[in-house]
Amino acid sequence: MTDMQWTPWLWLALTIVGVALGGYLLMKFLRYEAKHLAQRTAKSEILDQETLNWIEELLHGIRLAVVAVVGLLMVFFTLRLMGHPSVEGWNLARFLEWLMAHGIRVILLLAGAYLILKVIHVFVSKIGVLIRPSDDSPAAETERQKRAQTISAIIKNFATAVVCVVTGLMLLAELSINTTPILTSLGVVGVALGFGAQQLVGDLIAGFFHIFENQIRVGDVAVINGTGGLVEEIRLRTTVLRGLDGTVHTFRNGSINTLSNMTKDFSFFVLDLGVAYKEDTDKVCEVVREVAAGMQADEAYAKSILEPVEILGVDNFGDSAVVIKLRMKTIPIKQWEVGREFRRRLKYQLDNKGIEIPFPHQTIYFGEASKPFQVDMNPPEQAAASAARPS
Repeated sequence: MTDMQWTPWLWLALTIVGVALGGYLLMKFLRYEAKHLAQRTAKSEILDQETLNWIEELLHGIRLAVVAVVGLLMVFFTLRLMGHPSVEGWNLARFLEWLMAHGIRVILLLAGAYLILKVIHVFVSKIGVLIRPSDDSPAAETERQKRAQTISAIIKNFATAVVCVVTGLMLLAELSINTTPILTSLGVVGVALGFGAQQLVGDLIAGFFHIFENQIRVGDVAVINGTGGLVEEIRLRTTVLRGLDGTVHTFRNGSINTLSNMTKDFSFFVLDLGVAYKEDTDKVCEVVREVAAGMQADEAYAKSILEPVEILGVDNFGDSAVVIKLRMKTIPIKQWEVGREFRRRLKYQLDNKGIEIPFPHQTIYFGEASKPFQVDMNPPEQAAASAARPS
């Protein structure tokens, strides 16, 4: 390739570098001016975090518009060098003319879409205000937060998809690309999906009812089809659980046959307490109540326990223990934390009271060794009887 052939590509590379560098310097200038203007408005050298976050959000929207313009310039220069028919007859002046007319609308479309998404996200983040708790208890407030988090995530994802699709079609129209074939193709694809993707449609409908009926929420602990875990995400198509060991389980909503929510409204810590047969069960129950009352009086656990311990009574006569069943009502997802601390305190108190908690065991007895004895085959009584017997 001769030097004359290299020259256009070299100029293209320099032009692209210049455009990219110009966009970068423009963003740096805008960032500096925005912060300087905010400092002069607030009459302070140090801006609060909320103002800084607002400036970053504004600059992020402008950055998207600048990147779009820089990208269009790069594509234009590249196509013109390659002699593509789509830019035939175009020059820089004509391109700048188009950019001033349609380009401004493109920038406004991108900025408007971004602002619409931000407004939707802000509104969705406040959706919890519209959900009223059933009462003033901490458990009801937790339930309200879970439901708000679940609904907001669904609305946010759906709104983002709709805004992106509409904005994309409007951008294509500004670029003089006929969107009628695209819309027609989308209609055909929609009909094909209606016939061929019945499983997908079933998943979406099932996911909608899971959310609408408030069966599970993000943050619940649930058992789905025999697999338990923390609900991390609820989408219209799938539900995601994370197990205690960190394993992520993903279920299609249409394939969920059994669903058990372990943390809806409230939870119970249930314990089968085994004590020795020799122990007084009434005394054991008194110790249980003392330990539970002590936990309710402790500030670290007072908010987690909703009601005093409920002793259901003697539940079973085991092989080595009398089983007393009891339970404690807690706010959702706190039953395991309360249960661990209750077991620890109960074990300590039972030891102090001398109450035995038995466990299955075996005793092996080795008998004392003794000498073998000799059996007399003709004892004296039998010999005397034989002598007296007449022949």
